[in-house]
Amino acid sequence: MSSLPLPDADALAHSAQLEGLIRAEIAASGGAVPFSRFMELALYAPGLGYYSAGATKFGAAGDFVTAPELGTLFARCVAAALAPVIGQIGAQAQFLEIGGGSGAFAEAALRQLQALDAVPARYAILEPSADLRQRQAARLQANLPAALAARVEWLNGPIESEWQGVVFANEVLDALPTSRFVIGEAGEVSEEYVANREAGGFYSVAAPADALLCNAVNHLQRGLPAPLPPGYRSEVLPQLPYWLQAVIGRLNRGALLFADYGYPRAEFYHPSRSDGTLRAFRRHHLLADVLALPGLQDITASVDFTALAEAGVGAGFDLAGYVTQANFLIGNGLDVQLAGAEAGVSDECARLALRREAKQLTLPEAMGERFQMMGFERDVDFGHAFMLGEMSWRLG
Repeated sequence: MSSLPLPDADALAHSAQLEGLIRAEIAASGGAVPFSRFMELALYAPGLGYYSAGATKFGAAGDFVTAPELGTLFARCVAAALAPVIGQIGAQAQFLEIGGGSGAFAEAALRQLQALDAVPARYAILEPSADLRQRQAARLQANLPAALAARVEWLNGPIESEWQGVVFANEVLDALPTSRFVIGEAGEVSEEYVANREAGGFYSVAAPADALLCNAVNHLQRGLPAPLPPGYRSEVLPQLPYWLQAVIGRLNRGALLFADYGYPRAEFYHPSRSDGTLRAFRRHHLLADVLALPGLQDITASVDFTALAEAGVGAGFDLAGYVTQANFLIGNGLDVQLAGAEAGVSDECARLALRREAKQLTLPEAMGERFQMMGFERDVDFGHAFMLGEMSWRLG
């Protein structure tokens, strides 16, 4: 019997309101919408979507734990890796964080950048959720020195002017609304759509894919050892190159760093992964039905890191490196950060908690290998951050 508690009456009412909005759009669209549109509404519908509403998402009391929520070690190491790039650019360097979560990363990263004398001219957070913006602002204003908190701004869109600096995104790509496809008996590509059940709820249907999706699937298949077999179902992000270029705006010098879970292309589309990587989470439980309880569960898909590399290079950047999260953190001073953090606490329980945090970030059975880091550079040197365990050879 599952230990997952049932949502309370208010949560169910909230989900029913979002379900009604989605059902109305499906009806107005002729009876079905692409899965990517369903996912977009379920996660981001203003005031109702999973990331747009007010429930706690991050940490032990939420639905999942991200690396910055475990403590400060992750953010300190990322800041240490990016500080030399900020130093190369100089006083005009800006820092853009895409999706600020609870604000935990920004708080720890800014403190570390200050300690390294690498505070950016502006720390911008591109955050679509008004609720999360409020939580981030409250946290940073309460916990950072006023002069440091004053560097933080929230954006409604990309930085519009030409700029130089760094971009960081942790567990953002896995939440981009993804297309789902299925391979037909003759190798044709169909797209997964979502339709309304008469009694309530939703179900999946297939329809011929448009040219954009067909081209994306045909492109990824050219890099695989063999064509995908009939019945193979998975995800692809045809919009990833456009999304990347949109969010970085007119960045003309600097570095990009992405942290997420996923695989190189040949592993992402391995024959054994014949139903894709799509899944849902609620209260730290993996759920089978991604169409259920919209607004109350996270919907996520793994990242095709080969596609990310193609998008970054296509945007005019060089690939700086691709490593596991464990190797990135260890290669960027995790031992130094851990020792410093331990020296700053006075009791053994706090020291043990810090060691548990380091293990959670780096052990293969935890986050160490499942999560990976990919960086890009343009007119700066960012390769120093990827010296340990570089594995871009796996992307081909």
